[in-house]
Amino acid sequence: MKMPRLAACGLFLMIVTVPLSGPQAAEPLIVVEDGGGVSALPYYEALNLPLRGSGAPRSPIPIPQIPLSVDAEAQMLPVRSAKLTPGSVTRRVIEAPGLQPFFLIGDDEVSHAWLRRHGSSLRERNASGLVVNVETMQGLERLRSVGSGLQLWPVSADDLADRLGLRHYPALITATGIEQ
Repeated sequence: MKMPRLAACGLFLMIVTVPLSGPQAAEPLIVVEDGGGVSALPYYEALNLPLRGSGAPRSPIPIPQIPLSVDAEAQMLPVRSAKLTPGSVTRRVIEAPGLQPFFLIGDDEVSHAWLRRHGSSLRERNASGLVVNVETMQGLERLRSVGSGLQLWPVSADDLADRLGLRHYPALITATGIEQ
């Protein structure tokens, strides 16, 4: 009698998820079904990685250092998020466990007023600010003056706006919701 494909897959998953111990744990993985495709081996070979267990010391991968100077930050400006404008944000619930609170603002009067009104609450939550529309270093410094004690970073947020379904700012995003 031929076992239905779905039942066979379920049985395979049960067998694979059972923890192995002793000599069985060292056995190689056996692929029960191969759906075809092209081997990824050429891509791995192009990386020129050392063989596992070869004991050859790996050279550290250099992490590019971002200069933390005013000049480096000024070179990032202007920041424009074409998909975000000042306006009204409807409060809604989201589920993003572990998300640290952050907020979106711009260098405009609406954002300046919002930051003055909500600054102490934002500091209490340890929220970080993304300045999504700012032209000059002076504009960024004005926002930092209004939001004294808050971290503000100039960042284009069009992709973030799409992911969150946002069209306007200022907005506060937490693990449980989006609000203004």
